[in-house]
Amino acid sequence: MTKPRFVRTCRAWLAGLLLALTPWSMAARAADEPIVIFAAASLKNALDEASTTWAKETGGTSRISYAGSNTLAKQIEAGAPADLFISADLAWMDYAEKNGTIRADSRVNLLRNAIVLVAAKGSGKRVALAPGTDLAAALAGGRLAMGNVDAVPAGKYGKAALEKLGAWDGVKGHVAQAENVRAALLLVSRGEAPLGIVYATDAASDPGVEIVATFPADSHPPIVYPIALTKDAAHTDRAASFLSFLRSPAARPIFERQGFVVIGAEKRS
Repeated sequence: MTKPRFVRTCRAWLAGLLLALTPWSMAARAADEPIVIFAAASLKNALDEASTTWAKETGGTSRISYAGSNTLAKQIEAGAPADLFISADLAWMDYAEKNGTIRADSRVNLLRNAIVLVAAKGSGKRVALAPGTDLAAALAGGRLAMGNVDAVPAGKYGKAALEKLGAWDGVKGHVAQAENVRAALLLVSRGEAPLGIVYATDAASDPGVEIVATFPADSHPPIVYPIALTKDAAHTDRAASFLSFLRSPAARPIFERQGFVVIGAEKRS
């Protein structure tokens, strides 16, 4: 009888130990997991570098999903796990806030950008973006690559600018709409579209294109990138740490090298 009682005692002790260690083990695993960031496609170069720098400084890791801001906002709404959301416009962050999927008190404006008209490198194309511009003539029967004009921020900015310049009606039947701005950039870089509208930062990232013209700043709404923690963030402290790093002086040159204008601590209006 002694041995079975001893065995039962050991088993009970081990079971108690496992129960005691389980919360600690789960916490340890959570601490090792990367934070998940949903970010506008146009941020890829800068954010990849920023996340690497943050990892070296803090030991934290991250996993970044890049896509159109519209796609990301709807994925978060549908329950996709994310700790941080960075949108390429205010409208999709407003959408996320309205639907309660971000922490409104963490939301700040991070960056500004500009939109430009690009062509394949060495094309020799030149276009004067002024009221009355005949952009259809510059396309010469080809297509104008843009992000989806009803959903993707770069596409919406581009359409607004073309409408302001009186050029939209002439080209709206010749637009190749892409799922995000990097996809539109690729169409031009590959020579599949003679012209495209992308962010200035995207143009700087691709040696296969050249800037033909820059859209006047007053031809479209200000291009602002807001950032916020998500409501269901699983790694709140480390995600907040990364958000703070992105707003710090250490991250400023990373964004500026890619052509972004850093807003810094400016709060949303």
